[in-house]
Amino acid sequence: MKFKVSIGKKPQHDGMVSCVGWTVGDDLFSCGDDGAILKWNNKTGETATITKLPEGVYPADMAWFPSNVGGRQSASELFVLGTTDGKFHLVSKNGRFEKSVEAHTGAVIAIKWSKNGNSLVTAGEDGQVKIWSRSGMLRSTLAQVGSPVYSVAWGPDSEQILYACGKQIIIKPLAPSAKTTQWKGHDGLIMKVDWSSVNNHIVSGAEDRKYKVWDSYGRLLFASHPHHYPIMSVSWSPNGEMFAVGAFNTLRLCDKSGWCYSLDKPNTGSIYSLDWSRDSTLVAGGCGNGHVIFAGVVNQTIEWKHLVVTLQEEKVLLVEDVVNNTKDQLEFRDRVVKMSLGWDHLVVTTSSQCLIYSTTNWNTPLIFDLKGLTTSAILLAKKLFLIVDSVQGLSVYSYEGRMICSPKYSGIRTDSLNVNNIAISSDTLVLVDSRDSRAYHVFDVNTGRELTDKPLYHSQELMNVALDQYGSTNERCLGFVDKNNDLFLVQIRHSNPLTKLKKLGGMVTTIMWHDTTNMLSALQDGRFTVWYYPRAVYIDTELLPQSKVFKDAGEFGKNPEIASFLGHHCTLRRSDGSLVSTAVSPYPTILQNYVSKTSWDDAVRLCRFVKDAALWASLAAMATAAKELNTAEIAYAAINETEKVEYISYIKDISNKAARNAEMSLFCKQTAEAEGTLLQAGLVYRAIRLNVDLFRWNRALELAVKHKTHVDTVLAYKQKYLQDFGLEESDNVFLQYSKEISVDWTTIQNKINMELESERGK
Repeated sequence: MKFKVSIGKKPQHDGMVSCVGWTVGDDLFSCGDDGAILKWNNKTGETATITKLPEGVYPADMAWFPSNVGGRQSASELFVLGTTDGKFHLVSKNGRFEKSVEAHTGAVIAIKWSKNGNSLVTAGEDGQVKIWSRSGMLRSTLAQVGSPVYSVAWGPDSEQILYACGKQIIIKPLAPSAKTTQWKGHDGLIMKVDWSSVNNHIVSGAEDRKYKVWDSYGRLLFASHPHHYPIMSVSWSPNGEMFAVGAFNTLRLCDKSGWCYSLDKPNTGSIYSLDWSRDSTLVAGGCGNGHVIFAGVVNQTIEWKHLVVTLQEEKVLLVEDVVNNTKDQLEFRDRVVKMSLGWDHLVVTTSSQCLIYSTTNWNTPLIFDLKGLTTSAILLAKKLFLIVDSVQGLSVYSYEGRMICSPKYSGIRTDSLNVNNIAISSDTLVLVDSRDSRAYHVFDVNTGRELTDKPLYHSQELMNVALDQYGSTNERCLGFVDKNNDLFLVQIRHSNPLTKLKKLGGMVTTIMWHDTTNMLSALQDGRFTVWYYPRAVYIDTELLPQSKVFKDAGEFGKNPEIASFLGHHCTLRRSDGSLVSTAVSPYPTILQNYVSKTSWDDAVRLCRFVKDAALWASLAAMATAAKELNTAEIAYAAINETEKVEYISYIKDISNKAARNAEMSLFCKQTAEAEGTLLQAGLVYRAIRLNVDLFRWNRALELAVKHKTHVDTVLAYKQKYLQDFGLEESDNVFLQYSKEISVDWTTIQNKINMELESERGK
């Protein structure tokens, strides 16, 4: 990926260009020391002077009203301009000054709209940071420091302000009682900071000639090597996937992790201001020599199996088949905004259309028009795909181009959605709540409706979510990593999902499911880990550690991320941006294919051939889940689980099928399911005895009273239990029934024998 840079032959401004800003309609406005506000037509390259500032007044910063605020089309045609006379001005796109407000003593150096468009923040030469209403009324003076504040940004939730003062970076909440976060960011004066609402990361640039990436807690994620000149400007792309860095005759394109995609050396002087187009495809910069620089993102590459797709020009894609050594060039009417490749399809969105290509036919795509202009993400599943538009919202489509649904919930902010807080499969969609990242919403993609009345809550914030793509709908599993770097698994389509929440491990940074099986990969505590069958956590927790494999992740460098998990390879991206592939055993994939076809004999033969304990443990879990007792017995024997082999042998001797199924549920620690199976089959005595054996005395007595049978049996076993441990009855319910019902072991044993005989006849 790199920038394709374009600069005019001669500067349009007479003097330094201090600020630039993109409109919703894809036009650019620039303002310089000559006082002129120019409008640039991106398609034709023409410029027009909109208005001029009064003599002696110079611009410092500008910001357009956010485009993602619904129902305010007229407001989105408004921008705010901070000037050196201490005022800020609300200006229409036609150049009319709607309002001017005295804001600071000295220049208004930085100004920004909140994400929701309800507030403004200004930072001045007087060291004050102020919050204003949308109409220009002062709400509060948030901070007052002893030196100028050169840069300011809103937090993703519009409840915090980020600003830079000297060498310090400060995050100040709007709530008066909330704690302020402050840390030393650089060894020189900090010139620019920006905070992404999508990935929640902060980027800063300073006179120490470095740019740095931070998380929202002030932890350093990346620090660049020193440049030749001070960093004057930094800016996140709206989709949060990259950011731009400007310095003297320098323009960099960087990944969200911090490593550099490309470096350009245009003859521009210092680049004082950077702003991205709403679709994250273009960046514009205000330059010290009067030029405005335009840079389009090209050479973006995506891969899937044997296909490589490259964005050669803004309207041209090149598709390469590395196996068949063929190339196809795809041309588009408008510039490409987003593309995604997978599941035998290529989905491309332009500024006005969506095109769906089959990997077997590049000549006749399915095409439909898009209402939104700002596609921020495309997520593919086996049968459908999701388009995320920061203005229009979420839309789920089939690969035939049919719109399936538009899921949403109250208070959704689509501008904060990204691949880390969205997960989709062919039947389920999960969205992390944009207001409270501890909550997540689960949707049925066929109807667009939430599966639960209220969002599900976790104890910590969710940092990464992923849905498995294989298996039945009812067993769909969501894996997520929380703020503590703990990995959890939850059966998301269960009637009560939170009862199926299980922890798989800790110190996990990134996860990804396999494309065609239930394998789950993760980077965990400096190791690359693969769970062959993570659902074993619901079947036999002792099998979970036995069914995973790992290798040292030192070869992948510091802070790697999993890029893909396809076939027998997992691709990881190092912190410097390079890709490295690591092999994964092909046998778990073959094993799960055998199990899906109920070819249990073939599965056993495969495990005997491979002689891998992790494979045997996976087979034991899968056979137990399917209640395939013979295979489960063989698999448990292979990993020396003698007690479990004996228990399975005991289950096999039970003649009644419902009783066997209940015992298998009990084997998997699913007590409620075991009891329900027995009661549904009319095996009341077994349901009562199950609770007696588990010392669930109250539940056993409740069932006996409800079904009017074996009350004396429960009382007898409870008395025997108390006698064995030298205890006395203290439960009032048991005391009451003990007075009313006499216990006779001979009668009880006869009743039990009759129940067992009755079972054999069923």
